Amino acid sequence: MTPSETKLRLSGVAKTFTMHLRGGLRLPVVANVDFAVAGGACAVLGGPSGAGKSSILKMIYGNYRCDSGEITVLHDGRVANVARAEPRAILALRRRVLGYVSQFLRVIPRVPALEIVAEPLIERGTDRDAALAAARDLLVRLNVPEKLWDLPPATFSGGEQQRVNIARGFIADYPILLLDEPTASLDAANRAVVVDLINAKKKAGAALLGIFHDIDVREAVADQVIDVTAFASQGEPGATVDGA
Repeated sequence: MTPSETKLRLSGVAKTFTMHLRGGLRLPVVANVDFAVAGGACAVLGGPSGAGKSSILKMIYGNYRCDSGEITVLHDGRVANVARAEPRAILALRRRVLGYVSQFLRVIPRVPALEIVAEPLIERGTDRDAALAAARDLLVRLNVPEKLWDLPPATFSGGEQQRVNIARGFIADYPILLLDEPTASLDAANRAVVVDLINAKKKAGAALLGIFHDIDVREAVADQVIDVTAFASQGEPGATVDGA
């Protein structure tokens, strides 16, 4: 497999939300979403808040089901359609193919930060000691103080939690990595670290798709910008259902 092969493709994807508390009101979000991302490239979803950027990422990851269309991912020469996959198949894709870094860390009670970061590698069969060593390296690189590694992140600052989140998302060699404003809570030094991590994933042949409101980060990593407003669906004027 060459790095330039298309690893992620959306074809004719549409999404509408039904507001059951408002009498079944239907709010179209996006329609006819068509784009592809190749290995070794980082594509960026552009457009104003409410345009549907986060909804597109969540459909690719399987958190939202699309109403129509196909979302295909390539791994080890095989193509899987996330849009039609059963829940068990989606969970398998998340372990092996689809990585996701959101703006928010899913805090696990009483689990130390080091374990949270190492978990994706351990789930993929990596030796525990090797996984913990890789987690330490990433936490050092992202300037998370060592005194915090053995503590649950629930009491960390927002920036510290986000750096743990980034380390967890980048630790495994996912062929496709989805990034939902990963640098939103970071200072300039740690944003630069994330840019380096993204560029390393590109060099390794991963396909990345992200949302970046930080213009400097976007310009540093984007190989293509996809204007989500081109996929706008005709709903109520001003109606939005997500933050991006």
